Amino acid sequence: MAERPTLRLFLDEGVPDSVGHALLEAGHEVHFLNRSLARGSSDQLVCAIADINNATLVALDGDMRRIAQGHGVGSGRYLRLGLIKLSCFEPDAAARVRAAMSLIEHEWMFTDGQDGRRIFVEIGDRVIRSHR
Repeated sequence: MAERPTLRLFLDEGVPDSVGHALLEAGHEVHFLNRSLARGSSDQLVCAIADINNATLVALDGDMRRIAQGHGVGSGRYLRLGLIKLSCFEPDAAARVRAAMSLIEHEWMFTDGQDGRRIFVEIGDRVIRSHR
């Protein structure tokens, strides 16, 4: 059986800490925005910090999806920016992330060596999807 990957993740300020803890429990490296940047930092700065640190951004913010689709996932400004977009009811976010963990890790391993390890997974209340 293949070894599980370790992802480097950067949680945007609107993401509940419980999501970060769910990711930590799965063995991933998690950085919380509210512990490293000022609250209210611009979306562009958040994306740049995640990109520079080769981290996948985890966000509830709908603007982050637009930025990732327009720039990170595909081509352009944030060349390595990946996104795990939480489009679910916030109190359920940690449970939904746990339910999506195998897909998130599969997408990470699938993109290994391709386009700088960018993933784009959207986790909704009733659906979990990957955008390639």
